[in-house]
Amino acid sequence: MHIPQKFKQEEETQLKNVIREYPFATLITHSKSGIEVNHLPVILTKVNGKDVIQAHIAKINKIWESVENGTEVLIIFNGPNCYISPNYYPTKKESGKAVPTWNYVVVHVKGNISFIHDQQWVYNMINTLTNEHESNQATPWSITDAPETYINKMLPAIVGIEISIDSIEGQWKLSQNQPEINKFGVVKGLFEKGENKVSDLVKDQI
Repeated sequence: MHIPQKFKQEEETQLKNVIREYPFATLITHSKSGIEVNHLPVILTKVNGKDVIQAHIAKINKIWESVENGTEVLIIFNGPNCYISPNYYPTKKESGKAVPTWNYVVVHVKGNISFIHDQQWVYNMINTLTNEHESNQATPWSITDAPETYINKMLPAIVGIEISIDSIEGQWKLSQNQPEINKFGVVKGLFEKGENKVSDLVKDQI
């Protein structure tokens, strides 16, 4: 990923926060069959002190056959993003020299993939994923709420994924290349459009 220095995010905590807050990831793999793309919810965790990403796919999805264990893969996490109108820039009124753009936060993770067929591992991973996303429900659903026979029947149809992370890089394109007056204009314009997350992120750049 090409990242201009002004937009480069190197703070590990910020990078991992995006992974946790926007865990529906794009997984890109390559094999003799070519390039494949899958979209799946993931968990960022540690195994033996190393950062890993865990997920699962349906067994009918044959990437576990076409992609060899240990293959390098790319995972993309898209954070908040939105269109930026030239009308947000006060300097446009003076010179007219302004064009539209897009502000965004994105994280790319590279690592080596492994496919896991152990049903207890898959059960534990799905249980963790479920508990995390049910935590804000008034009455959280638990995997134990479903009949045990039903869950046991489903587990053989699932393949686990674990990706050992080698690198994480991020791009925070948030009007850093604009003069302060235009940053204030972007904050105001986005706030009025209800794009509060990106507005707040641009405000942090001032």
